[in-house]
Amino acid sequence: MVLSGVLAGCNKYLDTPLPAGTISQENAYNTDNSVSAVVTGNFLKLVGSGISTGGLSYSTGLYVDELLDLNTGHPNPYYSNAIQAGDAGQWTDAYANLYYVNSALEGIRGTSAQLYYKNQWLGETYFLRGVLYFHLTNLYGDVPLALTSDYTINNKLSRTPQSQVYNQVVSDLQQAKDLLNSGYTDGYGAATSHRVRPNRYAAMAMLAKTYLYMQKWDSAAAMADSVIGNASYSLEAPAQVFGTSSKETIWSLAMPSNVSEAEQYNYYIHGMPSPIVSPNTTATYSVYASLNTAVVNAFEAGDLRLSNWVREVPVTGVTPAVTYYFPAKYTAPAASDENEIMLRLAEVYLIRAEARVQLSDITGAQSDLNMVRNRAGLGNTTATDATGLLDAILRERRVELFTEGASRFFDLKRTGTIDAVMTAFAPTKIRVATWSHFMQLFPIPLNDLIQDPNITPNPGYQH
Repeated sequence: MVLSGVLAGCNKYLDTPLPAGTISQENAYNTDNSVSAVVTGNFLKLVGSGISTGGLSYSTGLYVDELLDLNTGHPNPYYSNAIQAGDAGQWTDAYANLYYVNSALEGIRGTSAQLYYKNQWLGETYFLRGVLYFHLTNLYGDVPLALTSDYTINNKLSRTPQSQVYNQVVSDLQQAKDLLNSGYTDGYGAATSHRVRPNRYAAMAMLAKTYLYMQKWDSAAAMADSVIGNASYSLEAPAQVFGTSSKETIWSLAMPSNVSEAEQYNYYIHGMPSPIVSPNTTATYSVYASLNTAVVNAFEAGDLRLSNWVREVPVTGVTPAVTYYFPAKYTAPAASDENEIMLRLAEVYLIRAEARVQLSDITGAQSDLNMVRNRAGLGNTTATDATGLLDAILRERRVELFTEGASRFFDLKRTGTIDAVMTAFAPTKIRVATWSHFMQLFPIPLNDLIQDPNITPNPGYQH
């Protein structure tokens, strides 16, 4: 498979003392500073990639029932549910990143140099590999499990069953949990208040999420217990959730200095005023997607998330009147003013709520769900049995986690509801789409299918 790419450079990122990409391979693992630069470079490459929360939310949000495609000149294939092998770049981005991650693991484990923060560098790298494979298997199903940087091995790999991929994700995250500090550290190995490098609790939160997807309810609840029980984390009022000092953040990505705007600000605001005065349109401001009204209508009356996280933009001077709704979780024009949140406490509460339902702890599940609802200004849930609670939790995840990664897409898939939802919803899209069961998985790039004859394509796609 294609596991290649160019190491991106940066000036200063995640409090790293040296710029990534400036160290020769033979010297890359000789000092803590040089190893820090390598590890930081790997996190840098995640920013803006096909599986960062901004880019992934944009593509999968259009794919399911979250976003409306406004680009009439160049219709988006995700929105039309018509992606083909050349459209889904998440595979290429993830495997390119995995090459560097595996190379880093080999270098850090193999060095004879005395590294004072070796556990941090290893833990962060194992964590990143777990995150990458979590997303790969949820997007593509059975995927090749590349655990080395040796292309002669990787180019002959077959697809690994998803159950085994999940086991590898768990193994990597458990190693990260055991190696990382409980507090947050920077690129010097020093304690910091900035939550832009994963710590032990980030690994636990990611384990809780993975166990939920594996339907290992007791393990998901146990990992969530550990995170929720840490007094360093607390639910914030909606207006403060996405700030850089938010106590709800478990792990986030800082924007590199060469990026002028945060990804989601660029997608949904980009200097666009409210109202827009005709003949200007959203395209005037290079904004090409808005929230579907189905998302807006999913909020209950009085929900503070609607008033804080959704921006209403009317277009004046047109008949009939048009009003769009845009995600507004990230509102700072300068990328340095906001971090891209990858894991936060509200999701962990909802993970534990769902696990508790499956473990027949109805009261505990209600309590977790109510923590999230009450923080949003809503009353307690009216659901009293397992079926009602599972439905309520899925609805809550929809309004809490919209446009955060592939949350909606993955939720519909793992709960077995995607075919019913999308069969009904796809024909209502502006560019009428149709839905088939095979669309739950994305197509594998043609180049990788050609270069590795042991990889079989996902069914339903033309190659």
